[in-house]
Amino acid sequence: MSLLVVGLSHRSAPVSVLERASLPADAQVKLLQDTVAAEPATEAAVLATCNRIELYADVDKFHAGVAELSTLLAQHSGVGLEELTPYLYVHYEDRAVHHLFSVACGLDSMVVGEGQILGQIKDSLARAQELHSAGRLLNDLFQQALRVGKRAHSETGIDRAGQSLVTFGLEQLARGGDVQEWARGKKALVIGAGSMSSLAAATLARAGVAEIVVANRTFDRAERLAQILSEGDDTDVLARAVPMESVPVELTRADVAVSCTGATGLVLTAEAVAQAVEGRTPAPPAGGDGPTPGGAARTAGPGAQRGGAPATALGGEDGCPLELSAVQGTAGFSVLGEAAVAGMAAADLEQHAAWVDNGTAGGAQRGTARPGATGTLDPAADTDAIAALAATVASVGRIPERRRPEPAEEPQRPEPVLFLLDLAMPRDIDAAAHRLAGVRLVDIESLAQASADAPMAADVDQVRRIVSDEVAAFGAALRAAHITPTVVALRTMAADVVASEIARLDGRLPGLDDKHRAEITQTVRRVVDKLLHAPTVRVKQLAAEPGGAGYADALRTLFDLDPETVAAVSRAEDSTTQRDRGPA
Repeated sequence: MSLLVVGLSHRSAPVSVLERASLPADAQVKLLQDTVAAEPATEAAVLATCNRIELYADVDKFHAGVAELSTLLAQHSGVGLEELTPYLYVHYEDRAVHHLFSVACGLDSMVVGEGQILGQIKDSLARAQELHSAGRLLNDLFQQALRVGKRAHSETGIDRAGQSLVTFGLEQLARGGDVQEWARGKKALVIGAGSMSSLAAATLARAGVAEIVVANRTFDRAERLAQILSEGDDTDVLARAVPMESVPVELTRADVAVSCTGATGLVLTAEAVAQAVEGRTPAPPAGGDGPTPGGAARTAGPGAQRGGAPATALGGEDGCPLELSAVQGTAGFSVLGEAAVAGMAAADLEQHAAWVDNGTAGGAQRGTARPGATGTLDPAADTDAIAALAATVASVGRIPERRRPEPAEEPQRPEPVLFLLDLAMPRDIDAAAHRLAGVRLVDIESLAQASADAPMAADVDQVRRIVSDEVAAFGAALRAAHITPTVVALRTMAADVVASEIARLDGRLPGLDDKHRAEITQTVRRVVDKLLHAPTVRVKQLAAEPGGAGYADALRTLFDLDPETVAAVSRAEDSTTQRDRGPA
């Protein structure tokens, strides 16, 4: 086995990279075609979901295979190889099998234990079979992965550990509360009619929303989904279909919107969302920023007021434009007192520097000790310090705060009136929408952050043991199958020897009757079979163990088997397997 997988997922790459590297259906087809046309690969399959892009191949050279598959992923994803490479992972042989089995069980999913990945693996296999890019290895691998995934869900409680991405997303919209209580009576807009959107619509219907509007670029598919929802036995939701052009209008009526399309651009811009919630949220309270807790005034930037007085008349000293007395116990204006000017712009600092430069030593401005200070101001030191601080604010935009700033009062956001769930990759909904008042947006990126803290069920350990056992069994079966053509070729050669010797016997004993001839033939065959039985059984057992691939070569060498005969047997088996095997 020379199975190689090169890919990236939510575990290895930020969502921004996954979003750009996503592969539409036509790009996946072209990637498969180009992979099997490349020199190192003989088989290929692509597993592309909103959380991962993986290219599986049977290769004859490891390093050349990694280089070729990485290059092809970069070419077809549109992300440069140099940028993509740090996020790629590589698995080979048994580790590649372990990875796919873990993926099939939901162990590698954003939401651990979710079962949607099984359908996506099935679709990947069907696509590879349709394009004839999956041979014996990948057919066996993907079909076994499906069986392992089903076993994990049927024999363990992994379903309790995880849930579908849709359900998890709705829980995040409900802030961890009861989804049914949150959804009851709401009006929902579902954009898209694919598998994920259909699941979202069905989940919302079961949760108790009052109405579901389905919008899709192909109106017939939207109508079909709406009809299925309306005729469902377990819900009484009102469902209808609308064309995509009606989305802006329907958004103004919706309480919750779920989007998962294959669009390459934004389906909902921040402006469209803002228009949809306009007039539905209360106006922000008047008054602006007030004093922070404890009575300390907030620094708001150039020209802003501190403590209710203009910036030009703030000092505890005559004419000082800054409130140096805010830093008690510090002699003079120095970097130790930089908290007093944290956030001030360069212009304000330069104004103070000019005040220092233009003052007279020992006078009312520059030589007078500040209230609470233990010494007098040093004009030269102040000028240098302020110049350094001004240079800092010019380059980084603010004066660094060395001590912990006092907590600022966050303006209270109104309760959401529109809940948005974006399950698409690349994203359908502008990320800027989350800053809009009255809007709560949950997307793939926020789901990834939330799932990182999700508790893992104890059943996950049991699933891991299942995966390990299945990987060992698959590897053993594959290695044993690898020697089968050699064993078949050996037995074929032995049968030819028997036939040749019986023919020679007929020439030497032409008067031999049929009864005695049949008895002699049967005896010779039994002798050959008994001689070959133990070695062939034992060599299959040895070949199934790790490192047992060399036994086939040893058998071919010992019995001087023709390599082309072995290859012909292998091709015949592959042809029969392909003919008998249908889509999973």
